[in-house]
Parts: sequence; structure tokens; C-alpha cells
Amino acid sequence: MEELERLILEEGRDLGNGILKVDGFINHQINPLLMRRAGEELARRFVNAGVTKILTAEISGIAPALTTGMQLDVPVVYARKHKPVTMMEPVYVESAPSHTKGLEVLLMASPEYLRAGDRILIIDDFLASGQTIAALVRLAHKAGAELVGIGVLIEKSFEGGREALAHLGVPIESLATIAEMQDGQIRLAG
Repeated sequence: MEELERLILEEGRDLGNGILKVDGFINHQINPLLMRRAGEELARRFVNAGVTKILTAEISGIAPALTTGMQLDVPVVYARKHKPVTMMEPVYVESAPSHTKGLEVLLMASPEYLRAGDRILIIDDFLASGQTIAALVRLAHKAGAELVGIGVLIEKSFEGGREALAHLGVPIESLATIAEMQDGQIRLAG
């Protein structure tokens, strides 16, 4: 997606240790027009997958998941990092390391909204090592749901996430792929 790639190159910053700062348009301040177009493109790529529900992680995955869900006309469930009092037991729980926080985070989803028979499309902001997405996959499997695809805004191909998730046998789509980040430079794939 050319617009996303342009913003990454113009506004993104390599902070070292594999951290890409894109909080001016994705993670802190959100560019709603970009998210709408990203949702349209991700929906176009998965329109024939029979998606019945989108699953994402709190919080940066919510915007692209929501706009994709709007295009596919399906509900969006986001795995919470903190259990609210309104989330009744039992709860599906998985852990994943957070690259930006430097610790393990818990991801929780209610069986009330994640069920057997759901055809799940996972949408997130990044695909790096694949560990957060793998935790979302485990949540879906605990519910007895079927994974039908994975879509992300930005893939950091040098971190091996696509390879780590390949065994799932579902399409993995990214709107922008970063081949390398080194010495403050960001190089896109292709």
C-alpha cells in the first residue's frame, strides 16, 4: 500500500533493537483516512475467506481491525490485556512477549464473544516475530474457532514472523513490508 509505505519512510523512525516508531499515524495518533483505506485493502484481500469475526490485540490492532470489520460487515473482538470486572469467568488467556514493553503480556478473550464455529481473521498493526499473533491464534483455537487468515499493516520480514506462522497454512497478508532497519535507516522490501 503506497500511502502506508510513504508514511513509514517519511515519518517512521528506527529506534534500534527492531523498534519502529510509527505512533504519529498508527499507534498513538491514528490517521483515520489511512486506517479506512487499510481496512478496505485488507477486506479486499480476505473477502472470499468466509470471515465471520475479526480478532486483534489491544490496543494498536483495534483501528485496522475495526475498519476491516466495517468493510467485511463482521464483528471485531479484541483480546484485552487487563481483565475488566465485566468479563465473567471462564476467560481464555494466553501470554506473549511484548517487544516494545520488554515483558510478557496477557491476552484475554471471553467465550461469550469468541466461539466454536467462528471463522477468524486476525488483524494487527505489526507482524514481527509472530509471537503476539501466535497467542491470538491459540485464543481462537481454545474457543474451537477456525483461523482463516492473518492481515497486518506492517511486516518486519527480518524478524521471521511469517516463517514462524507458516505452519498454520492460512494466507498472511501485509500492506507494507520492511526488509531491514539499520543505523536509523528503514528499507522497504521490493
